[in-house]
Amino acid sequence: MAQAPSSRWQRKKDARPSEILDAALALFVEKGFSATKMEDIARAAGVTKGTPYLYFQNKEDIFKAMVLHHLSSRLGAFVELEQQHQGPVGELLQILLLKWWDEVGATPAAGLCKLAIAEATNFPELAQFYTNEVISPCLSMVEHILRRGMDSGEFRPLPIASSCDALLAPLVMAMTWAHSFAKVVPETCGYSHHHSREHLSEALQLVLQGLKNPCYEN
Repeated sequence: MAQAPSSRWQRKKDARPSEILDAALALFVEKGFSATKMEDIARAAGVTKGTPYLYFQNKEDIFKAMVLHHLSSRLGAFVELEQQHQGPVGELLQILLLKWWDEVGATPAAGLCKLAIAEATNFPELAQFYTNEVISPCLSMVEHILRRGMDSGEFRPLPIASSCDALLAPLVMAMTWAHSFAKVVPETCGYSHHHSREHLSEALQLVLQGLKNPCYEN
């Protein structure tokens, strides 16, 4: 039975915000936030010039929507995993960080990390939004997990802030590298592993080994 034209039109209309966000993300990461115009986004999304304005007020609104859709919306599930985990804390950190890589780092959404870093000083209001929605909640969760490990004796008593930076740095590096140097540096130079899951797992193991309390018995 043929589908009613109105139903097909409604489904297409409902998909437009997502299509616009996907087009904008690719352009922002490739060209930069400043250089990308709303009409560029419309063209890349295959819609008319005025269509993006039906859903978003401006580019800043689009950026915020991307952050909420691709990043902030995932944090609740990570917090739930953290709360439900009963095993070693080191195992929990590995699960969470590799899960973030699989769901964000290995996808186009990782470009938001590179974009936020590159444009932070040019658009401080957007940088503050990214900090509030992504950086602060992530740091808070990892710091809580580290304290949990230190309180249980699984981890050595170490500075929380420095330990948190050491854990997250490989992930941030991998996401940034994948959308910057990896685009221009030939793989023959030996740097392609910097944005692989295997490299991230190895780096995480090194940090966890440094955190581990040699006297701890599970």
